[in-house]
Amino acid sequence: MIDKIYAIKQRFNEVNDLIIQPDIMADAKRYVKLNREYKELKTIVDKGDLLINLNANLDEAKELLKNETDPEMKDMAKMELEEIEPQLAELEEEIKMLLIPKDPEDSKNAVMEIRAGAGGDEASIFAGDLYRMYSKYIDSQPGWKTEIIHINEGTSGGYSKISFEVFGTDVYGKLKFESGAHRVQRVPRTETQGRVHTSAATVAVLPKFEEEDIEIRKDQLRTDTFRASGAGGQHVNKTESGVRFTHLPTGIAAESTDSRSQHKNREIALNRLYEKVKAAAKIKNDSEQKTQRQSLVGSGDRSDKIRTYNYPQNRVTDHRINLTLYSLDKIIEGNLNDVIEALVVYENAEKMKGEEENV
Repeated sequence: MIDKIYAIKQRFNEVNDLIIQPDIMADAKRYVKLNREYKELKTIVDKGDLLINLNANLDEAKELLKNETDPEMKDMAKMELEEIEPQLAELEEEIKMLLIPKDPEDSKNAVMEIRAGAGGDEASIFAGDLYRMYSKYIDSQPGWKTEIIHINEGTSGGYSKISFEVFGTDVYGKLKFESGAHRVQRVPRTETQGRVHTSAATVAVLPKFEEEDIEIRKDQLRTDTFRASGAGGQHVNKTESGVRFTHLPTGIAAESTDSRSQHKNREIALNRLYEKVKAAAKIKNDSEQKTQRQSLVGSGDRSDKIRTYNYPQNRVTDHRINLTLYSLDKIIEGNLNDVIEALVVYENAEKMKGEEENV
């Protein structure tokens, strides 16, 4: 651990020198990226310095206890040992967590999409409930905000589909666990005999990639624009606002008609293309892609039920980590912290297992 801390301190010093260079400060994108790295490294460096000092004090106390003949001095050394050892153990655990390799995408903004699944009108209403839950959770996070991309309203309320962007600090790192199928068990408003029905909605969460993150050259892209219309011929676009990108080396294509703005559709389509190209590269280069994603995150497929919301029992169950909470009334109002924190802890524990196996 000490060796890792010294290596991190070396990188921290390098970044500290870089961010004061005039050319870096003039490049907003590079400066923001380095400044983010500086803050992350500083947390580890500060904890690391404290660990080094505590270890030094521990060695001094042990040496004093071993060689000192004065009973009073020996008692002082013993008291210091008893004080330092638990602090040291706690600090080491903190640093272990900080040293867990972070997914570089965790710090990114996110694009979320909620779709009604099986269950007809009730599924659309449930999709609306999920959107409301996430909106309230997002509002509770300091500095987070949302921007709607596209809405298809359900016939009896809620949404058949809604997509939106979330901006803030470590957005994807917290919301990525929501990808998958969410199942609800409750008595629908339209049910006259009081029977509990089961319906579902799917949630997909993608990291929102910025222009500098996309390693696709412009000369590798073919761009097509086309007209698009809403459901039932509504809102026909008189301009070619739909955008399709084709990545020529792989033949992978992605398009967007979600927005009436061609500029916005270009951004959405490029984001989708990057995701597809990146996913294809991972599958080709890493045969363990499926195990890396794990059931923790979920695939967004309707058959991949990650969570059940049982209204009669006021119960929420996250099937990936066997977490059951009898506080559905609070969770559906946006109090997702207990659920998300449990998933983060589980993911970190799995990462730590992998680190220990590789040692």
